[in-house]
Amino acid sequence: MVPLNVKRVAVTPIRQNCTILWDERNHAIVVDPGGDVDDLLQELTGLTVDAILLTHGHLDHAGGADDLRTRLTEAQGQPVPVLGPDRRDAFLLSTIEKQAAHFGLSGMVSVVPDRFLEDGETLRLLGHDIEVRHLPGHTPGHVVFIDHASGRAIVGDTLFRRTVGRTDFAYGDFEALIAGIRRQLLSLPDETVVLCGHGMPTTIGEERRSNPFLVAGL
Repeated sequence: MVPLNVKRVAVTPIRQNCTILWDERNHAIVVDPGGDVDDLLQELTGLTVDAILLTHGHLDHAGGADDLRTRLTEAQGQPVPVLGPDRRDAFLLSTIEKQAAHFGLSGMVSVVPDRFLEDGETLRLLGHDIEVRHLPGHTPGHVVFIDHASGRAIVGDTLFRRTVGRTDFAYGDFEALIAGIRRQLLSLPDETVVLCGHGMPTTIGEERRSNPFLVAGL
């Protein structure tokens, strides 16, 4: 199977990586449109978006999803659904304006997904099976998306190059995050490319060998 094309677009002052995937028919999915929707629409010129996916409910990942859904639906003449994350992040999705005010940011709004996602389900998108895996710790309802055929994992704020996601929130859980990374991500082949929510991509093998949060105990 031909791997999907991929582009990372850094959005919002927090510079979160919105990921655009598309196939040879120029159909696309957008993962974590945190904001800067005008810029994202420019990047999507010539593409038909089939769905918007969310890894978790933080403003820099989900703050532009509602606006993007509305504008794409109007432009394409058919509904563009927002899918995910796990419903345990509903409280974050419903308070994005409050999150934005806390950081002094504007232009991000709360969003109600068309459907929450569950651990172990498979989304058939762009001719690929996208596996959903629940990986809490950074947020309670965080999910990651695995495209086995393309050899990629879109992991939001769970795993980064030589570090892991923050857990210093009232709802954070460091032990759950590390256990989830070991179970849900380190079980993937070493060559799997990890598309992180911030910063540059890495691979499962690189993090297995050199991530100080994961090397201990392996």
